Amino acid sequence: MLKPVDFSGKPFHFIGIGGIGMSGIAHILAKRGLPVTGSDLATNSITDRLTALGVRIFQGHESSNISPLLQPQVVCSSAIHPQNVELEMALSHNLPILHRSDVLAALIAEFDSIAVAGTHGKTTTSSLIGFLLLEAGLDPTIVVGGEVSTWEGNARLGQSSYLVAEADESDGSLVKFAPKIGVVTNIELDHPDHYTSLEQVIETFQVFGSQCQVLCACVDCANVRTHLQPTISYGLEQEADYTAKDIRYTSEGTFATVWERGEQAVAIKLPILGKHNLLNTLAAIAVVRHLGVSWEAITQALPLFSGARRRFEWKGVQNGVLFLDDYAHHPSEIRATLASAKLHHQHQIVAIFQPHRYSRTQALLEEFAHAFSDADRVIITDIYSAGEVNTFNISGAEVAAAVARVHPHVHYQPCLSAVQAFLLECLSPGDLAVFLGAGNLNQIILPTIEAMATQGVKV
Repeated sequence: MLKPVDFSGKPFHFIGIGGIGMSGIAHILAKRGLPVTGSDLATNSITDRLTALGVRIFQGHESSNISPLLQPQVVCSSAIHPQNVELEMALSHNLPILHRSDVLAALIAEFDSIAVAGTHGKTTTSSLIGFLLLEAGLDPTIVVGGEVSTWEGNARLGQSSYLVAEADESDGSLVKFAPKIGVVTNIELDHPDHYTSLEQVIETFQVFGSQCQVLCACVDCANVRTHLQPTISYGLEQEADYTAKDIRYTSEGTFATVWERGEQAVAIKLPILGKHNLLNTLAAIAVVRHLGVSWEAITQALPLFSGARRRFEWKGVQNGVLFLDDYAHHPSEIRATLASAKLHHQHQIVAIFQPHRYSRTQALLEEFAHAFSDADRVIITDIYSAGEVNTFNISGAEVAAAVARVHPHVHYQPCLSAVQAFLLECLSPGDLAVFLGAGNLNQIILPTIEAMATQGVKV
């Protein structure tokens, strides 16, 4: 059941405004001239951008952060604990309580919207759709789950009728969205904290698909192929409306010829690597072609796409070691990222992985064990809880032991400081260090680079 959202001038207060999903929506509302406040435990570059837009941000959660006299609409996400003091205060004063997805659903209903869903690839695909529309002069509003240099953040307010949004399935709120165009990149079980089975995940995507006026989906995914009926299909392995041939995956990018409904269309070059990103690109092409974007505009724009932050993001080179940051936290994502890394790099690949959530780690432990075959050396640290209680009695050491059963070079380092110290000892010129995870592992990348600079090059 959707809750009503008032965009006429009534204020909004976001509890946890610094999160990637919350901040994007707050950005759009602030740019529309609506009064916005918010709170979070710590400030960051995202909250700094919101402050520059006039958003008042409180550091820390206090009941005094909300003024009941102003009757704000209080927005929270599934990450906010029911006993959060601000949420409790809002409830005690009968203030309107909105889930993040309620506000996004209301925005989606206002626009000619494109909502991108799927277990993997949502951020890259939605960012690429937004980028292609922007480069084609269609001036879209964009809300995605990653920061993109083109619009200097995770959101932008456009002046056209188009909205591109990343649609998250993690908490089941995907069923609230009814876009003009929906995209489903793939379907897997990734959030066992919310879903008890893959069948539940599939049902959520089926509801979403039934609510899209046009559904674009990847038929290479067996779960999509079996359980959804896309209006527009794309894929590389199955017959589809949009596919690619003459594919070359290189360290410089991906080259391919795109086919549209059985007819050879154009040759493309992508600066983003790997088969998974070619599929993401086909999804974006299918959507913008449906909206009438020319092949000329598409082929001119694609080589300029720089991707989203933390998606195969180069962080620097020090002492001959290359550093790469990637958000991959599911076994399928890890395999795809490491396969891309192997395309790019012919020397030793060192994978540094921080498991994310106890529930996911427990449910997918055996899949994690087999996800690192393209790495020469694997370093596992302890699990990032993301607020979960460890009722599974599982640890990073257990993950490392599982990987070690099938991989010859696995090292367990229990904390981030131990990981950094180990990297300073083991990394050598020519190595590619790939940091994998959705937690805080990436916080040690720049300190490691700086520490390597002071220790000199190994001989």
